[in-house]
Amino acid sequence: MMYEYVRCREEYGMIISFKDVFKMIGILIVSFCAVFVCTLFLNYYIDITSVEAAITGQMARIMYEAMRNTAKMVSALSGGCLLLTSVVLLCFYIGHYVDTHKKQLGILKALGYSRFAIAKGFAVFGLCVFAGAAAGYLGAHLLMPGFYETQNAEGYFPPFDATFHPSLFIALAVLPAVFFAMLSIFYSYYRLRVSALTLMREAAAVKVVKAKKETNMPFLTELRKSSVRQRKSLVFFITFAVFCFSSMMQMSFSMDELASVMMAVMIMSIGIVLACVTLLIATTSVMKANAKTITMLKVFGYEARECAKAVLGGYRPWAYVGFAVGTVYQFGLLKIAVEVVFAGMEGIPEYGFDVPAFFCTLVVFVLLYEGIMRFYGKKMERFSVKEIMLD
Repeated sequence: MMYEYVRCREEYGMIISFKDVFKMIGILIVSFCAVFVCTLFLNYYIDITSVEAAITGQMARIMYEAMRNTAKMVSALSGGCLLLTSVVLLCFYIGHYVDTHKKQLGILKALGYSRFAIAKGFAVFGLCVFAGAAAGYLGAHLLMPGFYETQNAEGYFPPFDATFHPSLFIALAVLPAVFFAMLSIFYSYYRLRVSALTLMREAAAVKVVKAKKETNMPFLTELRKSSVRQRKSLVFFITFAVFCFSSMMQMSFSMDELASVMMAVMIMSIGIVLACVTLLIATTSVMKANAKTITMLKVFGYEARECAKAVLGGYRPWAYVGFAVGTVYQFGLLKIAVEVVFAGMEGIPEYGFDVPAFFCTLVVFVLLYEGIMRFYGKKMERFSVKEIMLD
């Protein structure tokens, strides 16, 4: 125990190591995508506004207003949605870190460190957000020359170059990093409200629940439903991952006609990256949280396929819900864009539901999702009783 005291004293001031920050790759990628999209469109919004006086002609004015409205709409929707995702991811990571480092944190409290003093160390999570945001800002500026040229392919506007706006960098990279650093401190302060003794015992808070009537529900079915009820944040991650994949993949099929090939590739790439990263994080977390349960099921003779169905099967309906919501979302968004944002413009085709794109995306989704579930099902076969018991 004395060794633990000394080690905690030596490590204090760096409660969260760089190794722990690296594990937050999900937040880094989400931050990158959010700032990349917002920088691209907001920078374009500011720059095109600077040449407003030189834009003449009715068609040019209509196109100008359409571009400005598109920039505001895309930035608000993508930025707001990804901001919410980053907040949920951050709270999930902090909660997971506290749960897996209860003994060390309890020793620090026992040594006399206040709850706020310990929580301050979690501010380092803001660095991860800043790294992703700064990378997204830089990536957007690298793409801007081609993006500006594509947006003015019809020659409606006088030529103008991309300009660096320091205020935009502060708003999209610096302020979010400060916000997430403060959020990390406050949320970890809340999670550390238990006593030092409780943390050192690594005892989870016991919730008092009402007794339920006994049912004849099969054991694996009850386990599957219980796994979903106890981890609602993972339900959100999986639903959101499939939502991103569904909406952005289907949207990208329409971008070739409504916008450009560059826009289609950008939307598809962001959707695939967000979906895969979020889905892998959620599934890995489910596996780790249920490692002992899976091992005991195997000890009692259950096959890996049955374990996978019990642990991961409960999230499948939510994945298909996310796909359906993503389909409705992208259709509504593009319908609004065509009938409101681009109203009165010539050459804009009437937008209708793209049935081939829907079924193509659905097939790819089923193959990808079921492939990932099968991969993790195979991983369950390698779970060792010895490793779990020694953990």
